[in-house]
Amino acid sequence: MTIESTGVLVCGGGPAGMMLGLLLARAGIEVTVLEKHGDFLRDFRGDTVHPATVRLMDELGLGEGFRALPQSRLGNLALPAPDGSLVTLGDFEALPAPYNYIAMVPQWDLLSFLAKAAGQEPGFSLRMNTEATALVRDGERIVGARYRTADGREGEIRAELTVGCDGRHSTLRRAAGLVPKEFRVPFDVWWFRLPRPGGRHAPASVTPVARGPEALISLARDDYYQVAYFTAKGSDARLRAEGIERFRQRVAHLRPDLADQVDHLASMDEVFVLDVKLNRLKRWCLDGLLLIGDAAHAMSPAGGVGINLAIQDAVAAATILAGPLRRHSVTLADLAAVQRRRYRPTAIVQNGQRMLQRVMFEPQFAGKRSGPPPFLLFLTRVFPRLRMIPARFVGFGPRPEHAPDFARRTS
Repeated sequence: MTIESTGVLVCGGGPAGMMLGLLLARAGIEVTVLEKHGDFLRDFRGDTVHPATVRLMDELGLGEGFRALPQSRLGNLALPAPDGSLVTLGDFEALPAPYNYIAMVPQWDLLSFLAKAAGQEPGFSLRMNTEATALVRDGERIVGARYRTADGREGEIRAELTVGCDGRHSTLRRAAGLVPKEFRVPFDVWWFRLPRPGGRHAPASVTPVARGPEALISLARDDYYQVAYFTAKGSDARLRAEGIERFRQRVAHLRPDLADQVDHLASMDEVFVLDVKLNRLKRWCLDGLLLIGDAAHAMSPAGGVGINLAIQDAVAAATILAGPLRRHSVTLADLAAVQRRRYRPTAIVQNGQRMLQRVMFEPQFAGKRSGPPPFLLFLTRVFPRLRMIPARFVGFGPRPEHAPDFARRTS
């Protein structure tokens, strides 16, 4: 078995892992990122890049390149009302420019962009097709991780700090014996593709719709729709047993304008279920190990905040740990400082998601009400300035992070 070494070993090349790798490399720290896939081209990943992250790109000197990526802009957060109309609950355009929109950027483009920027730093290394499989310990301290490549080669990388950014089903979290607290979620999401007539010439959009106990959101790509069908948790087996024809009818009922496209779904094998989780670790670190992003706190899709919270975690971690890493003196107290900074914002956002589930999703799936509750419709229509409050909360979060000085560059 090959044994190597690095300064910081980041396991997982998602938004948290790539951003942390970039920032630490700019701090002059040797960092290696492991990503188990051979590329970032995977469907059904979140696209929403919120104002706080767009601002961060500018602070890092990456704003011009980021805005050149294929993207569309979402100016408001709208939900379907019982009469079929859309009600604006969050008005991003009311926020101060230029950070007054959500950028809808395919995640594979965002991750490739961050990887290219990080690759310009001499201390950065990205290993694709390489999955972290276990932790390496020296007594009670974590000193690295074992890995396996796509061709079956195994090895070990020793590091002063190992960071788990390997998602909601984190291998490192499980290896560390850390178990998150689970919160009830009333729905799962079925993801699938449908052709997009007009392709690149059709305007980009995010379209939510709800009828009775069913809801659907479509995200427009260049030549197809990425569609999310929301269903009551635990319904996967029952709905699959109904077969593809019944599912086509469900989609056409929700989106009659897509009725001539649903036949492109050949079988239920083309429909992928996301077991939605909402959880949070009580403890994010052990000596030599830190967990951030979904590995520390899986988020509900509500508000599309998961990417941005993960990136905020990475910024806080880099800001707090760069100094101790340069001095080769990272302690458990330093790692705990990262959790202290990010735990409260995470809990606040998750509590907001849980409240949204109670007032929106649970009545929806119980067939009691379709769309937002009447009092919310009344407030947003009569007092439109209130729409700035959820826009600010979703767009920036309760504690937005700024790029540390050592990572800032001019465009």
